[in-house]
Amino acid sequence: MADPIKPLLIKRYASRRLYNTETSDYVTLEDISQFIRDGREVQIIDLKSGDDLTRQYLLQIIAEHESRGESVLPTNVLNDLVRSYTTQATSVVPEFLAASFEMLRDGQSKMLDNMTKANPMSAMPGMEAMRAQQEAFMKAMTGSIPGIMPTKADDEPAEKPKPADENLDEIKAQLAELQRKLSTLGK
Repeated sequence: MADPIKPLLIKRYASRRLYNTETSDYVTLEDISQFIRDGREVQIIDLKSGDDLTRQYLLQIIAEHESRGESVLPTNVLNDLVRSYTTQATSVVPEFLAASFEMLRDGQSKMLDNMTKANPMSAMPGMEAMRAQQEAFMKAMTGSIPGIMPTKADDEPAEKPKPADENLDEIKAQLAELQRKLSTLGK
């Protein structure tokens, strides 16, 4: 089993092919992008020289996503980044970007918690399953960026999901109960 704390080591051969040392097979930039979205840290090194090429390849992945129209970085931010390479601000920019992404992760985590707490239906049976679905949706929407979505300590759901038929029956019963209460209010 792969150690999630230890970076996944990718070796670049002279032929420019990328080799996953854990699975002993060749990978593409898209594969590396998926590893990162799945929460893995990666380290890409040149086999011959031992140089760390991680930053170069991460920038290449970002450039490919941007060129396919998957724009995340607005033009004014890209302009500011280019400017930061030619000014004395280069010492401040990395810390600022890191702090900004940390605030984004914290904000999204708090937003999910607040959505759950503010929802008066959160005490209803089956709401934990709906919350798990919300988390999965948010994870899918954020591209599974590590740290964006809060995870449980043991990374297991609080309760085991019920089979679809059982959930459907439970939802139908809850709906019938709500309709009964609404009809009594209307009288």
